[in-house]
Amino acid sequence: MEELREHIYAFADFRVDPLKRLLLNGEDEHIPLTPKAFDTLLYLVENSGKVIPKDELMREIWTDTVVEENNLSQNISVLRRVLGEKRGEHRYIATVPGRGFKFVADVHELLPIHAPDEPVDVGESLSEVEIKELDDESQTQLTLAWNAHRFALSGLAVLIVLGGIGLYRWLGSANAISDGPISTFAVLPFKPLIAENRNEALELGMAETLISKLSNSEEIIVRPLDTVRRAVLASPDSLAVGRELAVQAVLDGSIQTAGERIRISARLIRTSDGKQLWAGQFDEKFTDIFSVQDSISEQVAAALKIRLSAKEKKPYTENVEAYQFYMKGRFHMQNAVESKADLGISYLEQAVAADPGYALAYSGLADAYRGRSVGGEKRSNEVAPKAKAAANKAVEIDETLAEGHANLGHCFFWFDWDWVAAEKEYKRALDLNPNSPDSLQFYAHFLSNTGRHPEALAKIKFARELDPLNPRINALEGLFLLHAGHPDEAVASLEKTLQLNPEHRLANMFAARAYIEKGLFAEAIAATRKVRETFTGSEPIAYGAYALAKSGKIAEARAELGELLKLSQERYLSPYNLALVYNALGDQEKLYETLERGFEEKDVRMVFLKVEPKWDNLRSEPRFVALIHKMKFE
Repeated sequence: MEELREHIYAFADFRVDPLKRLLLNGEDEHIPLTPKAFDTLLYLVENSGKVIPKDELMREIWTDTVVEENNLSQNISVLRRVLGEKRGEHRYIATVPGRGFKFVADVHELLPIHAPDEPVDVGESLSEVEIKELDDESQTQLTLAWNAHRFALSGLAVLIVLGGIGLYRWLGSANAISDGPISTFAVLPFKPLIAENRNEALELGMAETLISKLSNSEEIIVRPLDTVRRAVLASPDSLAVGRELAVQAVLDGSIQTAGERIRISARLIRTSDGKQLWAGQFDEKFTDIFSVQDSISEQVAAALKIRLSAKEKKPYTENVEAYQFYMKGRFHMQNAVESKADLGISYLEQAVAADPGYALAYSGLADAYRGRSVGGEKRSNEVAPKAKAAANKAVEIDETLAEGHANLGHCFFWFDWDWVAAEKEYKRALDLNPNSPDSLQFYAHFLSNTGRHPEALAKIKFARELDPLNPRINALEGLFLLHAGHPDEAVASLEKTLQLNPEHRLANMFAARAYIEKGLFAEAIAATRKVRETFTGSEPIAYGAYALAKSGKIAEARAELGELLKLSQERYLSPYNLALVYNALGDQEKLYETLERGFEEKDVRMVFLKVEPKWDNLRSEPRFVALIHKMKFE
């Protein structure tokens, strides 16, 4: 019998399905991997028992891209984590010093089969050797639809392709789709025609504008730009990115500027089979970029058979200079580096100066100002007035701008602690764009911090379904599970997020909070130290000190407290974070003194006071109850 490529490779409790591009554990749970991580695992498994040189692995995995060895090391690290290898343990992947890597676990090949009248369980799957031992008549009764009921959502297509022996072949992957109506879609950052002349802000700006134009339709779900960017960084292949994002079609293109002219090529391709659904080329003056964007979005909408609202056909600005400033501002804000954030704010300020009627730029500016306080160590009174003024201006110019209402809700939530006004704005944002993952996660944050846990978990779950690869959304879901009193589920959720995004600051920080509730103090300390490698804020120091104190390492906890107090002499430091450490050390006077200062200074982290379990020891204490009432939580 001809050897088929539909082998499923089994080792320990895992199975690797090359055709469906799935890694499954013993309970048929799909373990998510980036495309390159899966390719690395598959190559190692296919060559199990052999030492694979690093340069061979890099050449085979990144066939059309020159990469550094660090890319390979990162993939190996991710694989070891998802397979459950502990530090120094090599049950699956062994490092051969000076040579490369070797897959050392015993690997067995299975064929995805069952008898037509009786599906078999995974443990009853027949190996190729066992199939060869069957007589011809028995072989012809076998199919390759192994446990089809377990993969009903994977878009399985069963076709007769081996008529001589009557076998069926699986087609598709975990993200395979039918040729029916397209309901999920992604716009990829446009690529430069000439790498030396690239304008990354323009490339991302084109994608962001088209996403905005196409995403308000209730007929289709469009992946947000941040999620798309992360997937593109993992793979240069458009179809692989589309499958990673679990979308049915992608729009990719190229862009080139020369003097006052701009040339844009774009194509819409179906991810299941790579079929081109539409293509267009535009060669115009740069001043006509808005008409080009309109034309692309209208033609793509026609190809997708969706309707664009009249509002979405109108550009947010017709001032090309303002648009360029806005794109540069958004580009630097998305880099999430403190120095870049300041530069991003500068560009956004220039955008609204160039066009005072640019509502989207005002909304972006409000978000940027808020981020300087929520994500950093800025006093709220330094940025809150600017953030609120920009958000108000955005909705004053365009009351139908969902982003403007969401950012105004942020101001009421983080700065004013006006829960009624915040909820009103978040709801208005979702009325305007019900499928916005950002607005959903923002509203979920409000619901969680005000103690409405079932609603919060429902909203964040919906956000994750719309944007499944977004690490921030996944991290927040873990945090909200912790707030709701489910530390076991919170830890499990956050560890899954960290498997794919081990460096993600919020996921590590929230994991530390959850580990503390489980009494896993060593793990909590390790997570906070991971954050401190790239983040200079006080939060990881404070939670690390809390974990040290609770684990009985009082002297070390006091040393960390000393570091926080020293930092407070050099720059603003969150009173809330200081109070956490005082609570762990049992210093009640300092604790309340610091929390009262946090209230007076409108420390944004005070919004966690109602739901952070680190304060549970104080819930019935009169001074704490009084503070909760002052914040109008009760």
